[in-house]
Amino acid sequence: MLSVPSTKQQREESVQAVSVNGPEECEETQMTTSEVEALINMKMGGKAKNDTKGRMEQMMEYIRKLRACGRQFLQKEAGYILQKEQLTGQIEEQRKRQEEIVSAMKLEKEKLEDEVTQQKLRCFTLEAELARVNAEKKELLIVHDKDSEALRIAGEEKSKLADNIDKLKSELSTSNDQIKSLNDINKRLTEYNTSLQVYNSKLQTDAAVATEENMKTKQEKAAIVETLSAVRGSAAALQTQLDSAKESLLEGTKQRNALNEELERAHGELQHVVEDRDRCMNQILALTEENARFKEFTGKSACELQILTTKATALEESYMSQAEQIKSLRQQLDVANQKLKMADASLEQQKQEGAGYLSKFEDLQARLAEAEHQLHEGELLRRKLHNTIQELKGNIRVFCRVRPMLPDDGESGSEIPLVEYPNSMELQGRAIELIQPQQGQKYSFLFDKVFGPEVTQEDVFVDISQLVQSALDGYKVCIFAYGQTGSGKTYTMLGRPDEAHHKGLIPRSLEQIFSSSQTLRSQGWNFKMQASMLEIYNETIRDLANSRTYSHDAGKQHVVKHDANGNTSVSDLTIVEVTSWEEVSSLLEQAAQSRTVGKTAMNEQSSRSHCVFTLRIAGVNENTEQHVHGVLNLVDLAGSERLSRSGAMGERLKETQAINKSLSSLGDVILAIGNKEQHIPYRNSKLTYLLQPCLGGDSKTLMFVNISPDPKSFGETLCSLRFAAKVNACEIGVPRRQTNSRFSDAHGRLSSC
Repeated sequence: MLSVPSTKQQREESVQAVSVNGPEECEETQMTTSEVEALINMKMGGKAKNDTKGRMEQMMEYIRKLRACGRQFLQKEAGYILQKEQLTGQIEEQRKRQEEIVSAMKLEKEKLEDEVTQQKLRCFTLEAELARVNAEKKELLIVHDKDSEALRIAGEEKSKLADNIDKLKSELSTSNDQIKSLNDINKRLTEYNTSLQVYNSKLQTDAAVATEENMKTKQEKAAIVETLSAVRGSAAALQTQLDSAKESLLEGTKQRNALNEELERAHGELQHVVEDRDRCMNQILALTEENARFKEFTGKSACELQILTTKATALEESYMSQAEQIKSLRQQLDVANQKLKMADASLEQQKQEGAGYLSKFEDLQARLAEAEHQLHEGELLRRKLHNTIQELKGNIRVFCRVRPMLPDDGESGSEIPLVEYPNSMELQGRAIELIQPQQGQKYSFLFDKVFGPEVTQEDVFVDISQLVQSALDGYKVCIFAYGQTGSGKTYTMLGRPDEAHHKGLIPRSLEQIFSSSQTLRSQGWNFKMQASMLEIYNETIRDLANSRTYSHDAGKQHVVKHDANGNTSVSDLTIVEVTSWEEVSSLLEQAAQSRTVGKTAMNEQSSRSHCVFTLRIAGVNENTEQHVHGVLNLVDLAGSERLSRSGAMGERLKETQAINKSLSSLGDVILAIGNKEQHIPYRNSKLTYLLQPCLGGDSKTLMFVNISPDPKSFGETLCSLRFAAKVNACEIGVPRRQTNSRFSDAHGRLSSC
C-alpha cells in the first residue's frame, strides 16, 4: 500500500520523485483530461475468447495507463496541500494582528472610563451618552473577537479537508495496489491453468477487497461533503457577523449625531445661563437705583440699607458662582468634543479594518470554492475508475443480510451463536461464519458485503445507491433477494413504505431515481419512465398492476419474449407511465394487496410467488442530443422451504413445490453459467427465462441472500449461503451501456431487461 507523505518536505520530495522517474513516466504524467476520459471509456476488444495471452497483454497496457493516471493525480494533490498550508499561515498571521488590535482597544477603553469618572453631576447626561458609546465599542470588540474565532474555525475546517484528501489519496494508492495484485494473478494464470477454480477464488477475494476499499472511499467522500457543508455554514455565519458589524457602525454614527445634538442643547443651556446672569445684573442695577432713591427721598434707616446691601452682595456672589459653572461647563464640553473626535477616528479605523477582513474573507471563499471544484472533479474520476474495475470483473455481486432474532426463534442449546462475523482487517464486513449447533463445525463464506442484524434499511441502501444510479446512466440493473421463508427478503426489498425508517430497497431506489432525474434537468436531461409489476405464481405470470387480474381478466396468458438486442417484454402486461414517487407508491400499494401470500408453519405472512418490479427509463439530453435507455429490475423471490418444516398441505403444498422447482431451476442456471456450459437451461422455469438477460447478458446484477439466525433453520441457512457463493463466482460478462435507444416505440412501450 502506498503511504501518504505526512510533512511538507516529504510531499515535495514525492512530487519531485514523480517528476524524475524517467522519460516514460514523465510522458504519462502529462495526460490531459480528454486522454483520461478516453482511457476510462476504452473497451477491450479484438481478441478471441480463448486468446488468454492477447487479453493479458491488453490488460497490462490498460493497467499501465491507469498507473500513470494515478501518479498524475498524486502530483496534483501534493500541490493542493502546499497551497492549503500557505493559506493556513496567512490566516494565523491575521489572527495575531487581531489579538494586538483587541489589546490596544482594551487599553483605550480603560483610559476613557477613567476620564468619564472625573466629570461632575451637571454633566450626567453627557456621561450617559459617552457610556453608551463605550458600550458600542465593547460590542465592536466582541464582534472582532467572533470574527477572529470564525477565521480560526475556518482554518481548522480546511485542515480537516486536507486530512480527508490525504485519506482519499491513501484509498487511491490502495486501489493501485489492488490493480498490481490483479496483474500478478493474471501472470500466474498461464502457469496454473490446471487449477482454474483456485485462481477464480483468489480473484474473487481481491475483487471483494477492492469493493470494500471503494465503499470506504464513498464513506470518506460523504464525510468530506458534510465538512464542506459545515464550512459553508461557517462562511454564512461570518457574513452575518460582518453585516452585524456594519449595522453597529451605522448605529455608532447615529449616536455620534445624537451627541452633536446634545452638545447643541448644552450650548443652548449655556446661553440660558448667560441670560440669567444678565437678568441678575439688571436686578443689581435696579436695586442700586432703588437704594439711591431711598437715601435721597425716603431717608430709610441704616438697618434697611444694610438689608439691601446684603441682598446685593448675595446676588453678586450668585453671579460669580454661575460664571464659574459656565466656565466649568465649557471645559467639559471641550473634553467631550475631543473624546467624540477620538471615537470617530477609532470608528473609521474599525471600518477600514472590517473592509480588509471582508476582502480577505472573500478571497478565502474563492479559494475554497476552487478546492471544492477540484475535489468534485477528482470524485467523479474516482467513480468512473471504480465502475471500470467492477465492470471488468463481470461477476454477479452478492450481499448477505442477517435478520435479527425474533421472539419465536428457538435456542441452539449452547452459548455459541449460529452466526459469527470475522473481525480481521481483510475480512471485516465481508465474511460470515455459520456454526452448526451442538457439533460446533464452522462453515466460512466470503461475499462482497455482509450486513449484521443491527444494520438499518438506510445503511443497506447506501451500499447499492451507485448501482441504482447506473440505471439513469443507461445500464440494465437487476437486484433480487434470495433466501428461505421468513428470512426478511420482503422487508429488505419493500419494507414498510409508509414509515421513513423502514422503507425497503424498492421505495428508496425509486425516490433516488426521481430525485436524480430532477437534478439532471439543469444539465439538459429529460427522462420518461414506465413501471410494471408482476408475480410468478405456480409457473403462471400475473399482472399486479391490473386491478382486474383476479376477476374476468384472470385467465389471460402472459408470454415472455426476448429480442435480438437483449430486451425483454411480457405480452398484455400493464405498463404505467410515472412521473413521481407518489404515483409509484400507489402502484406498489395496489400490488402488495394483490400479491399472493399465505400462512405456513414457518411464517404467518409467507410470500407464495416471485414478485418482479420493473422501471424502464428513457432519457434524452437536449444539449448533446444523446439518448440513454436503462432498466431497473427489483425482484423479491419466494422463500425456499422444506415440506417437513412448512407443514404445507393441499393448495399450499402445490405452491411450495412450484416455488422449490423454480428456485432449483435458478440454481441449475447458475451452475451451468459457472461451468461455462454451451447450453444454459433458462427455459426450465418462467423465473429463469424472465431473468435471462440479467443472468447471462450485459446487466449489472446484485443478489441479496437473506438468512435467519434461528438454530432451527441451520440447514436452510447453509443451503442459501452455498448457493450465494456459487452465484458470486459466476462471470456473466461486462455490462453494456445503451446510448443509442429512443424514447419509445409507436405503442409508447419501453423495452426492459
